[in-house]
Amino acid sequence: MNSAETHILGLFKSEDQAAESIRELAKSPYSLKRTNTPFPSHKIMDALKLKPSKVGLFTLVGGITGFLSGFLLAIFTATRWNLIVSGKPIISLIPFFIVGFEFTILFAVFGNFIGLLTQARLPSFKGLDQYYDPRCSGEYFGVLAACQAGQQDGLKQLFEKQGGEIKEFNETI
Repeated sequence: MNSAETHILGLFKSEDQAAESIRELAKSPYSLKRTNTPFPSHKIMDALKLKPSKVGLFTLVGGITGFLSGFLLAIFTATRWNLIVSGKPIISLIPFFIVGFEFTILFAVFGNFIGLLTQARLPSFKGLDQYYDPRCSGEYFGVLAACQAGQQDGLKQLFEKQGGEIKEFNETI
């Protein structure tokens, strides 16, 4: 981040106003940094135009890896101890599917957890309280944007045009 950036938080009573200000920010020279909402909002998520999450891919790869690992573990174990029961073959596939299924669930959970941590860039403790207004936990929608020094008036006008209140942060990162 540039050290000459100024951060301005626009506080909106309506999610429609916040979503429209996000769309206007995308067309402007200012950069959107964060949004804070009191509840999950589909309108704001649509305005952000985020890329699809890759966490599902991590879950799928974890599940496939788990199935193969469980299946191969059962086969390996059966071949190490040749216990022939009632003339059945050593490697009988049907019982091994149960072990493969259990490993599928276990590894899919691990893959999902790893995907969540890596894709959400967790943990991130930098700037948790630095640019936040407690009113965003109640009735306001917050849109945090950054602009270069000297462009604050244009960014304030953008938020005010959408009907938002302004909160300016003077410190820089």
